[in-house]
Amino acid sequence: MSTDQTAPPALTTAYPEPLWLQAKTALRERIAAGEVKPGSRLPPERELCQMLAISRVTLRKALTALVEEGVLRPAHGRGWYVAAPERKEWPNTLESFTETAHRMGLVPTSRVLRRELGTSTFDEAEAFQIAPGTPLFRVDRVRMLDGVPIAVDESFVPADIAAGFDRVDFTSRSLYDTIAELGFQLDRADTTIEARPADSVLAGHLAIAAGTPVLEMRQIVRDRAQRPLLSSAIRYAGDRYRLRTSFTRGNPT
Repeated sequence: MSTDQTAPPALTTAYPEPLWLQAKTALRERIAAGEVKPGSRLPPERELCQMLAISRVTLRKALTALVEEGVLRPAHGRGWYVAAPERKEWPNTLESFTETAHRMGLVPTSRVLRRELGTSTFDEAEAFQIAPGTPLFRVDRVRMLDGVPIAVDESFVPADIAAGFDRVDFTSRSLYDTIAELGFQLDRADTTIEARPADSVLAGHLAIAAGTPVLEMRQIVRDRAQRPLLSSAIRYAGDRYRLRTSFTRGNPT
């Protein structure tokens, strides 16, 4: 968003609309024009006040109105961010993040935070039905759609399945596809979803304020023989994920 001080003031008291409303319209138009991408932060308030030639009180009123309209979202102590467009619902069927993105016409990418071979803890061993200390391959990624951070994904795969995974480019490669191409069939997932507050590290990856509720989805993905192939904990920004499901009621006996 340009803050060129040689440009004439964007607002004027000659208009019948109040200055805060003019400011809201001007900011909305600049966002719609793509000057600030979804998920990105607006310039500091001081720069915005200079650009629009308005007071901070007037600017705050315009920014708050844009928050109420869903255009912006505030991050305490960090500024104002352009809200990501609401995504379509994730499916009821078992799909990878990459498969869902392609079905929705979006571009999935990842930023790899961690990838290493380590030993399983007691909890991890119980999830995989293996002895504690058995090697597991771990890959942590920030998952993005069209460049917007959606979630942080921490996944574990048994070492005997993950041979060669240290050479896979997981910035663009699907973990599901990588496992499937080795001859393993991911058949079903046992899933739990709950809300948790984001710590400062997670908040930084998702460009949200620390303490903001996120949706944590934990999954154990199994093959048809019920062998666990993959364990993941995926923490979604709460305003960027929606899961739709259906419930049926059996006939009373």
